[in-house]
Amino acid sequence: MAALAAGVPRLTRGSVLVVGDVMLDRYIYGTVNRVSPEAPIPILSVNREVAMPGGAGNVVRNLCALGAAVAFVSVVGDDQTGSDLTALIGGQAGVEPWLLVQGGRQTTRKSRFLAQGQQLLRADREETAPIHPRLSDRLVHIAEGAIGATHLSVLSDYGKGVLAGSVPARLIAAAHTAGRRVIVDPKGQDYGRYAGADIITPNRRELAEATGMATDTDVAVAAAAGRLRAAHGFAAVLVTRSEDGMTLVDATGTRHFPAEAAEVFDVSGAGDTVVATLAAGLAAGLELAVAVRLANLAAGIVVGKVGTAVVHPADLAAALGPQQSSLRKIVSREQALEQVERWRRRGWRVGFTNGCFDLLHPGHVHLLEQARGAADRLVVGINADASVRRLKGASRPVQPEAARAAVLASLASVDLVVAFEEDTPLALLEALRPEVLVKGADYTLDQVVGRREVESWGGKVVLAGLLPGHSTTATVARLRG
Repeated sequence: MAALAAGVPRLTRGSVLVVGDVMLDRYIYGTVNRVSPEAPIPILSVNREVAMPGGAGNVVRNLCALGAAVAFVSVVGDDQTGSDLTALIGGQAGVEPWLLVQGGRQTTRKSRFLAQGQQLLRADREETAPIHPRLSDRLVHIAEGAIGATHLSVLSDYGKGVLAGSVPARLIAAAHTAGRRVIVDPKGQDYGRYAGADIITPNRRELAEATGMATDTDVAVAAAAGRLRAAHGFAAVLVTRSEDGMTLVDATGTRHFPAEAAEVFDVSGAGDTVVATLAAGLAAGLELAVAVRLANLAAGIVVGKVGTAVVHPADLAAALGPQQSSLRKIVSREQALEQVERWRRRGWRVGFTNGCFDLLHPGHVHLLEQARGAADRLVVGINADASVRRLKGASRPVQPEAARAAVLASLASVDLVVAFEEDTPLALLEALRPEVLVKGADYTLDQVVGRREVESWGGKVVLAGLLPGHSTTATVARLRG
């Protein structure tokens, strides 16, 4: 555990070249309240859409989230999806993108339609033919130039034509000439295309298809991975096995790593997270076994998130730290969104209240208990220090943001604490979309920030009763005489 904890901050020190198939993942969220009169199908009332890079682009997202520097080489079409992807990739910090354009080619796009946390439909638009030979030569030439400038290379093959034909072999040869290792996330049954790769990462099904062998037990997986390694000269085979964890077969033998997931909400993109964490670890100089254990831990974290998610160093550090600390309730806005989505998948109603909470007093405790009683889970938004100063004056807050958040997180009635920099919580409310918004009865409904927004998505506003005689401002005044 000490080696893993020490390895987490080192993940930011490496640089990785990623070459592979990029695609656009679209998530269309909404609610279903009725069935279509035209056919026995649900009608999705859309309320938001999210787009993000998928495929090899998701490996890049994960590497960026871990803090590694990334060079990315791929191909898009001359269509709107390709333009959207170019903007999304280029907008990520720490990425040097080389997205080549092939005229007339359709960029792969996967659209997922979701309601109440469940996927209703996925619609794919894609072209899987190999890219044009001249473009293929140009891609290899660019990648060869980037190989020597990075610590390690990843070939992320989704079978969409970028890594077709001899491209993998040429890139592996170039990497070895430059003294760099190559990780391959494979596709298809012909693993001879990746011969000589340093690490290959099939999942259990892919391993079975590539070898024609059983993969239903530890012994069977080890035997199949050993045969695959010997047949194609791989230095190591890392088999991802879902709920059974991972198996690593290399020159030292076989090692099994049990799964780390506490809860599984969505396995989308978990393989990309494994490859990215493994690559970041090896690029930073970690031992293979340590990098694999961190990748296994990252996989356990990401399947507990919703959608094609990423893992941050803070997630890994938290997973390696004390498991019951109340400080784990203090999260970023992004982490709060992920947790709220997980709660909704369980059918739980999310409540929200907010304030400065400068000096916690019985009136606060009374309000928070009522807020928690109105919902299944309660998120508390607190004004960041700069926000408090703007609202209350230069002498406030009395306690800094970290101290205020820690005190709130220690309360049983509070499930998450999120700080916001703005003067009002409106942006945070619109992101979280709680079913219940709670404020004290010293407000009228018309004065509650976010009331119209909450009611617009079917939520309600609750005015909680107050304990008389309790006020932070009055308490501060008494303390100052």
